[in-house]
Amino acid sequence: MKKVLIALALMATLLPTGAQASSALPGMPPVTNPKDIYAADRPNNLSPVVANFPERVYVPNHTSNTVTEINPKTFKIIRTFKVPKGPQHVVPSWDLKTLWVNDNAGNYLTPIDPKTGLPGKSIYVHDPYNLYFTPNGKYAVVMAEADKQMVFRDPHTMAIKKVVSVPCAGLNHADWSADGTFFVVSCEFSGEVLLVDTAKMKVLKTAKLPHTYTSIPMPQDVKISPDGSTFYIADMASNGIWAMPANKFGAFTLIKTGIEAHGMYVSRDSKTMLITNRGEGSVSVLRFSDNKLIAKWKIPGGGSPDMGGISADGTQFWVSGRYDNVVYVFDTVHGKFLRKIKVGKEPHGLAIYPQPGRYSLGHTGVFR
Repeated sequence: MKKVLIALALMATLLPTGAQASSALPGMPPVTNPKDIYAADRPNNLSPVVANFPERVYVPNHTSNTVTEINPKTFKIIRTFKVPKGPQHVVPSWDLKTLWVNDNAGNYLTPIDPKTGLPGKSIYVHDPYNLYFTPNGKYAVVMAEADKQMVFRDPHTMAIKKVVSVPCAGLNHADWSADGTFFVVSCEFSGEVLLVDTAKMKVLKTAKLPHTYTSIPMPQDVKISPDGSTFYIADMASNGIWAMPANKFGAFTLIKTGIEAHGMYVSRDSKTMLITNRGEGSVSVLRFSDNKLIAKWKIPGGGSPDMGGISADGTQFWVSGRYDNVVYVFDTVHGKFLRKIKVGKEPHGLAIYPQPGRYSLGHTGVFR
């Protein structure tokens, strides 16, 4: 009984003021380890749903209007297929059964069957810049950047359930609290973040990131720490990531990482986070225990690392070279650059799949 009380007390400290462990989002799979919400993401800990899927890297080539598929074992391109205009990200569904290509400019979502790697019939969805799923799997959340709307949809048919207009510009990336009751969303063009109630589908608060230069901040990816205590917001204009306590919305501390910090990825052991610095061709490694940068991996000759993912076994990091028409591969064990692979024009949010985890929150693969 004493151990149970201690665990409940610890969980309460990780949630916003007034929230308790019992107030977790209804229907969300229970947190298995309150000290590590990514505990299900250990190397090769694949769900039975994806256990027999072939491992592939899916690269959306934004201005080529194609998706390139790569075998990560051989580094060879398997196929390249056409999709509607302007693919931005390849997003695993909450139930892990489908990959969705966000055909942003074409106003479609194109499903990919990860058993075969082949695309299905595209579904009309207006302005799908990015795609997420609520932690209980009840809704898909389309980040309609140009429309300034967050659109809650059926996660399978993509039928609209609720449209939420947002008071900011450049609605972009997101991540959820440990209990799933709220999420934080970045607004790239107005330098703001939003606090959103998951169940009510309602924007609760907005906060402006501090100005560190003459230009306004440009928040990008959002990621929560394994213990659920801290949200990190990558900021291209401030050349680093902002740390914000989960229970103190709007309190920011800048951690400098490199020029144009962009994407963030939690390691398979939950001890570190990889941060892509798009403007200097590097990847910074942050240690969660003390928020210290412990390494920087550089691309020979420079590059433009954008969005990607970590392999199922945790030994490789795959990331798009947004302005170099390539994909970069890093060795995460030895912290070194491995190779470049030529793809289409302006590759963006690539997904390596399958990955460990019980369910997906979306983007290029955020699993818990």
